[in-house]
Amino acid sequence: MTSSPRIGMAPIVLDRVSVELDGRAVLRDVSVELTAPRIAVIGANGSGKSTFARLLNGLIAPHSGAVSVQGLDTVRERAAVRRLVGFVFTNPDAQILMPTPAEDLALSLRGLPKAEVSARVRETLETHGLAEHAEVPASSLSGGQKQMLALASVLIAGPRVIVADEPTTLLDLRNARRIGDLLLAQQAQVVVVTHDLELAGRCDTVLYFADGRLVASGAPASVIEAYRRACA
Repeated sequence: MTSSPRIGMAPIVLDRVSVELDGRAVLRDVSVELTAPRIAVIGANGSGKSTFARLLNGLIAPHSGAVSVQGLDTVRERAAVRRLVGFVFTNPDAQILMPTPAEDLALSLRGLPKAEVSARVRETLETHGLAEHAEVPASSLSGGQKQMLALASVLIAGPRVIVADEPTTLLDLRNARRIGDLLLAQQAQVVVVTHDLELAGRCDTVLYFADGRLVASGAPASVIEAYRRACA
């Protein structure tokens, strides 16, 4: 069961956005305004889902059109957007930068007083079941523990928007559910790219991409059914 929707979310807005990578169009004329607390993004591999996700924190810039997140332009104000938007990658090994979980969490809090960092790291490790692994090599963690650490390193910074790009793809069912439950329980606005249609169905709004175009958006049941029909 997910938490109740939050009210008054500032929007994520894409205005006629197109993206080209290596001379190939990967997103085509996408316009959408998103105020829902929990947003799922679905579609086949190569449909443009991950490109859409990377637009939201400035990892990719639009070839044409504009993207804004809670009033910030992701190109002109990219540094501010990066502070606002936490990004969770599919593979946690691409995100875990420090030798141990405690150090990796502390990295997300750099610039804060040392005592505050220590207290928040300790609390976060305990909250997410990683306290016993605080000082072990991060490389020795299980896949589920690595993804939990990657997500915790985003959450500890208190982002207002969380974008997760297929965060459960590499996990077994139990760990996938743990990560999904944790994401959907956040008070931040959450955008999750996923092939897990059960997880998508628990969100407030679903976006369906195909061939670089946003072909459907709205209530989860109807959009997921449209995707299922297209895949039949």
